[in-house]
Amino acid sequence: MKKFCIGLLAACAFTGVASAGEVKVTWQDPDKYTDIRPSSETKEAFQAEVFSALGKVFADMAKKLPDDVKWDVIVTDVDLAGDVRPMMRAGMNDIRIVKEIYWPRMSLTYTMTDGGGKVIAEGKDDIKDMNFMSNSMLPSSSNSFQYEEKMLQDWFKKQQRDKKFPSK
Repeated sequence: MKKFCIGLLAACAFTGVASAGEVKVTWQDPDKYTDIRPSSETKEAFQAEVFSALGKVFADMAKKLPDDVKWDVIVTDVDLAGDVRPMMRAGMNDIRIVKEIYWPRMSLTYTMTDGGGKVIAEGKDDIKDMNFMSNSMLPSSSNSFQYEEKMLQDWFKKQQRDKKFPSK
């Protein structure tokens, strides 16, 4: 079983004091993910790019957690927005086609603990954004995975709004 783990400490600087939750993201069996296929680079390089970009999204979300919260996330499936199609001419790279029918999805399990190790939130979610192309407001980052970033941010905000996740 292949696992990639990215431990990220999310930190905010407020007058020199670090203040944020901590997140550890584990990418479980990425070779079995629904769609994490590259269009023009090696599989390994593309996976590393996806894990890095989405890991930063999780780290940014962790900044919105109280200082002592530890958040463990295990990503069990990823289906990126769009679909990779092979080009039929020699020497041409494959291309990712983004249409409404290829919405982003992610399956994950998570556990949040407070400073004393008490579990304050845990669950398993299948996150998706079927209206990803209708959203007029995408994140302003230079992230290549803006649809997935928006989907995760919306999910996280809903968890905090519904009081499933703590907030500062």
